Amino acid sequence: MQNHKPLVALIGAGTIGTALGNILAENSEFPILLHSIEEKVVDEITRVHLNSKYFPGVHLHQNLFATTRDEELEKPEIIFLAIPSVILMSYLQKIRSHLPASTVLVNLAKGFGAGNKTIVECIKEEFSNPVCTMKGPSFASEIMNHLPTGFTLGYQTTNQETEIPAPISSIPKLFKNTPIYLDYSSDIKGVEILSILKNIYAVAIGIVDAQFTSPNLRFLILTKAFREMRKALLFFGGKQDTLFNYCGFGDFNLTALNDLSRNRTLGLLIGKGFFTEHVSHELVLEGKTATQVFYNEISGRVNVPETFPIIAELYKIFNTKYDISQFVKNILDFSESE
Repeated sequence: MQNHKPLVALIGAGTIGTALGNILAENSEFPILLHSIEEKVVDEITRVHLNSKYFPGVHLHQNLFATTRDEELEKPEIIFLAIPSVILMSYLQKIRSHLPASTVLVNLAKGFGAGNKTIVECIKEEFSNPVCTMKGPSFASEIMNHLPTGFTLGYQTTNQETEIPAPISSIPKLFKNTPIYLDYSSDIKGVEILSILKNIYAVAIGIVDAQFTSPNLRFLILTKAFREMRKALLFFGGKQDTLFNYCGFGDFNLTALNDLSRNRTLGLLIGKGFFTEHVSHELVLEGKTATQVFYNEISGRVNVPETFPIIAELYKIFNTKYDISQFVKNILDFSESE
């Protein structure tokens, strides 16, 4: 790798970082770099091109390299951020001396930064780098298995045009002839917000499916959830059209309806009465955190039960003694309004 400049790096050698890195490595004439603090993971990738911790038995492409050295991040032109949202900003601050201002930062993390701002907003406040986001219905295991997967590339323009600005416009070329399919949105905030909102409504669908086997009811609530998600998106400054990108309709349905989804699983646990404080501490509960944040942001400005009844009911579940058998009835009792 020393003789070649890696054009692309991914910070984080977990599931999504490794899967995307491997896809890119298969399609690139240049080395693709994984940067990680996990020394054992880096050592195994370097020695035998395996990442047994996250993908046991899967051989990685020989063009995929790994390092713990922060200095290696000074070389790539594009860096994908594939680490959890709760540590992303502190980590970027730690390595900021190794991030040239011209390097494009692509956010893959789904969640909030400090002050309940989106990750992209937090990055833009502290770094002058070009920033964009990639979100969509994407299980890393399926990406690794070369199954077609959609992402929305979210970016911001400086004028009324919607063309992808340089140097972000180089990103689509990376995924040409790969199983990754991109659609595009200049509503970068909407893309970020939807990646958080979908976790809330996936919990709600999980609760419904835990208690009922009715397709009629399931898709009634699914439709209500999608409408409420639209309302929340607009409330927080996103654009309605973004709902119909991969990051919206696609990611919502994957998260709400597939049993590999952590947030759907959380809803199933709640609906079956197995959700406890122990479970709350053991699992990564994005939906629970998102519910708390959105409720607190909304409650000072609107009547939450009337405007966002699903968020209101989930908030009660997480903060009060709640009769879960009344969840669906309580949602249906509220008439819908614009």
